[in-house]
Amino acid sequence: MRPFFEWCDKLAVSEAIRNSKILFPVIETFHLLALTVLLGSVLLVGLRLMGSGLRKQSVTAVAAALFPIINWSLAVMLVSGFLLFCSEAIKCYENPPFFFKMTMLAAAIVFHFAVVRPAANARVGRVRLVASGMISLVCWFSVAAGGRAIGFY
Repeated sequence: MRPFFEWCDKLAVSEAIRNSKILFPVIETFHLLALTVLLGSVLLVGLRLMGSGLRKQSVTAVAAALFPIINWSLAVMLVSGFLLFCSEAIKCYENPPFFFKMTMLAAAIVFHFAVVRPAANARVGRVRLVASGMISLVCWFSVAAGGRAIGFY
């Protein structure tokens, strides 16, 4: 894996971000805003799946309203996150919380598309809905916690 990290670290965009006083904070701002929108949307969907929020609306209606927002915020988060990663790739290689975050991000994305979306758009049992909501929230908030931990390592 180290050769990939070294390659990312040597990209022209990586050097441009490192050599600029403003690029990293601007990209990080977009990353954090996208993460905030994503977590807020995921929280609303997760709570609705668990029957704890937005009870006047169906799970399908909440999902239909929020899944496009989740898609866009996830796209912005992934692009901005890749740019941030490239600017500090070698530092990330030596950072265990980075690998935790990436593992949880992969798990959260797979779980969202493989379990949460189908559960929200079909008639499934209450136990599956509640479990889907809880697991989804744990995965996504673990991504945020892992990201926060990167700076402390």
